[in-house]
Amino acid sequence: MRILGLDVGDKTIGVAASDLMLLTAQGVEVIRRTSLERDFVRLGEIICQYDVNTVVVGLPKNMNGSIGPRGEYTQQFAEELKTRFSHIAIKFWDERLSTVAAEKSLIAADVSRTKRRKVIDKMAAVFILQGYLDSLPRH
Repeated sequence: MRILGLDVGDKTIGVAASDLMLLTAQGVEVIRRTSLERDFVRLGEIICQYDVNTVVVGLPKNMNGSIGPRGEYTQQFAEELKTRFSHIAIKFWDERLSTVAAEKSLIAADVSRTKRRKVIDKMAAVFILQGYLDSLPRH
């Protein structure tokens, strides 16, 4: 079983998946959003393909820790995800600055601005999921 990480935006959903040992996060894809129904069809395909039992959703918070309109939208999206995939555990992970960290890492790797735009959401999902994986207790 693997864990999926999501960076939910208005236009895209960045998707990352853990390895089987739950140690590392790898980018999977960027879902271009056209309709909620299509979003969930594609997420369902990914959940099946990767044998996912948990989805970590990046929760955008304000810098003071409060939840604003963007965070409320993400919580509603996660509720719909839970309704459609009731066998999956849904977790939230504070995503503050994940996109900034992803952007800096892509710039450091000398990725062009055009290419960065295409993968930034996937990289943000990797940062979200990796943060969650790093927080898991190791035995």
